[in-house]
Amino acid sequence: MSIAASIEIPESIVLSLRKPVSSIGIEMKQALAVRYYADRKLSLGQCAELAEMNEKTFINHLSMYGVSIFAFDSEGELLEDIANA
Repeated sequence: MSIAASIEIPESIVLSLRKPVSSIGIEMKQALAVRYYADRKLSLGQCAELAEMNEKTFINHLSMYGVSIFAFDSEGELLEDIANA
């Protein structure tokens, strides 16, 4: 199940980016997924789903932004993330 959400992007931004609006939307979801993962708000699996990527591709995407998948405060956090994947 998915929930649709919409945002308004100024036309000048879209024109400056020179990309289709659909492409901008996907990039925004990917950036949000990286942020949520780095902030530990969602699991790796949840963020990969949000970014419309498989987990392996999302892990590579995280590395492009310098976000490690091994940044856990405790073993419990790691196990919870694995359970949610």
